[in-house]
Amino acid sequence: MEIKNLEKSLEELKKTSIKRNFVQSIDLIISLKNLDLKKPENRIKAEISIPVQFKPNKIGIFADTLIPKVKELGDSVILIRKEEIESYGKNKKLAKKLAKQCNSFIAEPNLMASIGKNLGPILAPRNKMPKPIPPNITDLKPIVEREKSLIKIFVKDSPVIQCSVGKENMKNEDIIQNIKAIIDNIEAILPNGKENIKNIYLKLTMGGKPIKLI
Repeated sequence: MEIKNLEKSLEELKKTSIKRNFVQSIDLIISLKNLDLKKPENRIKAEISIPVQFKPNKIGIFADTLIPKVKELGDSVILIRKEEIESYGKNKKLAKKLAKQCNSFIAEPNLMASIGKNLGPILAPRNKMPKPIPPNITDLKPIVEREKSLIKIFVKDSPVIQCSVGKENMKNEDIIQNIKAIIDNIEAILPNGKENIKNIYLKLTMGGKPIKLI
């Protein structure tokens, strides 16, 4: 779907920004049409890799034998040891905090059953169940970098997709790359492609008038 005047729309949006003590995010809102969400096959659940990262996403890693490899990654990850999984399962408040801290999770395959039992009720509804780490892995960094670039899309009850595409202090061309990547991927996922898209808006996270793109 070709959207004209994206540069102009971003400039207009940024002009409406009220000065705050932090840098606001820019959100993309896509309203859908002709999509019966009562049918499970129409409930969209996807991960989209964006070209330009814009927030310090933490990746949670459930590890046992790979703990030394995880520690090499520094503070870009949160390590959850094998013996800690059950503790999170018994403390919902702590488990919810962990889920909020991390963009996504990966795990050693032998830990998946324990994670499902103890953290499934917290992670699954948030579309954050961990992906198993491939066997015989020697370098976790490429996996972590890919996970950090992911935007999660989840449509269940309401025909609206909303996700951040950048920060107001980013270059317009970087934000535009992210917008196009997300729209192109969503078109490919929808049963009838762009025919299922009703409207697209941009807005600042903390308010302001949304800018209609289509």
